[in-house]
Amino acid sequence: MDFKLTEEQLEIKGAVREFCLKEFTKELAMECDREGRFPRELHRKAAQLGFVGIHMPEEYGGGGYGVLENVLVVEEMCRVDSTLGTAIMLSDLGCEIIQRYGTEEQKEGCLPRITSGDAVSAVAITEPARGSAVSERLDTTATRGGDGWVINGTKTLITNAPVASFFITLCQTNPEAEPPYRGQSIFLVDRDASGVDVTPIEGKMGIRASPTGEVSFSDVEVPEGSLVGELNRGFYHVMEWFNTSRVEIAAQAVGIAQGALDRAVRYAKEREAFGRRIADFQAISHKLAEMATKVEVARLLTYRAAWLVDAGRADPLASSIAKTYAARAAVEVADEAVQVLGGYGYIGEYDVERYYRDAKITEIYEGTREIQKNTITRFMLKRS
Repeated sequence: MDFKLTEEQLEIKGAVREFCLKEFTKELAMECDREGRFPRELHRKAAQLGFVGIHMPEEYGGGGYGVLENVLVVEEMCRVDSTLGTAIMLSDLGCEIIQRYGTEEQKEGCLPRITSGDAVSAVAITEPARGSAVSERLDTTATRGGDGWVINGTKTLITNAPVASFFITLCQTNPEAEPPYRGQSIFLVDRDASGVDVTPIEGKMGIRASPTGEVSFSDVEVPEGSLVGELNRGFYHVMEWFNTSRVEIAAQAVGIAQGALDRAVRYAKEREAFGRRIADFQAISHKLAEMATKVEVARLLTYRAAWLVDAGRADPLASSIAKTYAARAAVEVADEAVQVLGGYGYIGEYDVERYYRDAKITEIYEGTREIQKNTITRFMLKRS
């Protein structure tokens, strides 16, 4: 085992951090958080430097690196700022599905637009009546019509929906299939297609710079070439994608946790009480020690899960364990960071209040904490 990053990986990590420290200003972060605004110019700058889709093939504008390198990018971005980092890292959401299962035409039509920063993608899976129950019969359907397919239904809580250029949409194509998930397929739907309507979801607790919305499809006609992957194999394609996407969310959580810890340590070293730095009080120092331990464990689990994907051994058990632990660590570390700062931790100017709000979503999207535990248990029992 070699736990050391390569020189190239360290250079990537350093380049991302340098960019973020320069461009991720507190003023911009607070403004985007307050207004619920996606940082378009910042996103474009990050893409032009190769930080968006770094794990995409070079022929489509990506860096040609692996999932581990993408994890390093995500971690550093969310460490410097949880709000802006999350918005940038999610801008290519779901493109691995196109990369893995799409036709050459679909890849050429979508991936270069993402890696250049000209477009943002969205994955439309969750439905109002289904939530995390993706394996149930979907209300969003795709039926044969004309020269292609006609899509009807509604998807909700869709990350990037208000700013997305296209939707990677999971539909029920065989309503008679048993179990239902054996009759699901994925389609590429353009944002400007007739019958597509997007409604922004306001009032989110955190990650407000990463917009969320509801997408309705009313007799949306898409050509035959919009089918991504195999017909009636969409569920399986999505599940395989989760092995990668959940590692990315784990990296987001690690970055948020490390960023909150950084701020807590800095404050504890500067703040004095009774003539001493509060970092010298055992009550505070033990908090910091526990926070650091959780961050390090989360990081190791996340790096291992990413390494397995890059080694061609993507493991649902490893991905779910990494996401479950890292997400809980992010919530707990951010909570303790607020506690270390005391009253100041409750004020937005000190960042940890925002980190605290941004951390919670990592336990919810890409499969809730409870769904992850179901996955962990299922694979653990199968292999025991």
